[in-house]
Amino acid sequence: MPEGDTVWRTARQLHRALSGKVLTRTDFRVPSYATWDLAGATVTETVSRGKHLLTRIDPAAADGGWTVHSHLKMEGSWQVLTPGQRWPRPGHTARVVLETADAVAVGFLLGIVEVLARNREEEVVGHLGPDLLGPDWDPDEAVRRLREQPERAVKEALLDQTRLAGLGNIYSNELCFISGVAPETRVADVPDLPRMVARAHLLLDQNRRRTVPSTTGELARGRTMWVYRRAGEPCRRCGTTIRQAMVGDDGEERTTWWCPSCQPVA
Repeated sequence: MPEGDTVWRTARQLHRALSGKVLTRTDFRVPSYATWDLAGATVTETVSRGKHLLTRIDPAAADGGWTVHSHLKMEGSWQVLTPGQRWPRPGHTARVVLETADAVAVGFLLGIVEVLARNREEEVVGHLGPDLLGPDWDPDEAVRRLREQPERAVKEALLDQTRLAGLGNIYSNELCFISGVAPETRVADVPDLPRMVARAHLLLDQNRRRTVPSTTGELARGRTMWVYRRAGEPCRRCGTTIRQAMVGDDGEERTTWWCPSCQPVA
């Protein structure tokens, strides 16, 4: 699943392409909204909230305007094309098309597509914790929310978007390594949770303008990650073999990577 920095970049791409422009055609290829037509409305902005995308349309209208809410989930993406340009993915994978005079934004394989009144946005994003890349990022609130579940494994807690919004499996694995904490460590036993949260913000902030994410500071192929997808390879710090296991506490197991020497069990 794309991380918060990828979603932030997608929001910026859609914002640059569509904001301030009149929609000439819309095509919602999901049953609930198949008959909707927003042609003639003006797009005002697209913003990200954690891993959610909110494209706002005509907020000054008498009815308060609309929001196209989308989520990439595991396989989704938005592509901005020029009119007439060949689509990079098959047409049957498109879930929504937003077209203006000079741009065609196509959402492929989106996990969520819905249109809602602007005043209902909180219904779909109000449950989220502080957004790591949001203008209202609040590290103290993120720490407070994490500490509400002291017995939970820290890696799983970091993935919980109601604690803090924006981390996915890549950064949660890397963050545990950088912090020297075993993924299964209880939140209550993390030596310096505020510092770990600060590092989470730094990781996403440093990577949001990169096309190739890196947690090591290196951009060379094969050198960008400490433990993620490096099972069986030597740790870059100590040489110990990186391990891998399937772990999950919410009914969904995710692959976890760690160095048993650099991340000892508490």
